[in-house]
Amino acid sequence: MTRNFIRPQLKLSTTFVGRKVIGTMASSTQAKKEYLTYNGKPLLRCGNQIYYGNPEDKYIVIFRLEDQEPLNDLQIAKRVIIELKTNEGEQSRLIRQAEREGLYKAFDIGMFWLEQALENG
Repeated sequence: MTRNFIRPQLKLSTTFVGRKVIGTMASSTQAKKEYLTYNGKPLLRCGNQIYYGNPEDKYIVIFRLEDQEPLNDLQIAKRVIIELKTNEGEQSRLIRQAEREGLYKAFDIGMFWLEQALENG
């Protein structure tokens, strides 16, 4: 199965102010439809960080990929730091932080934290 991801050469009009995403996902309408989502929430990778959650929501989860090991031609994350933060731009506050081995375990806890935070407001 092949997936189409937004390539770095696309001209992004999205800007990060602190940790808050402002603007649109990409300048072309075709690319806007192609960004990766998981469980209905957008995933955006910027370097060794993966941002998960809607930019309009009060909270967002950031996965920092710390240690990576090569597997054939891919880099596999060994150690991932999960951060649940408020989505308030430069005044963003850290709510929870943890560290897990592997992206699967990190996503499991990060998604739980985000859903719980959004439900409790």
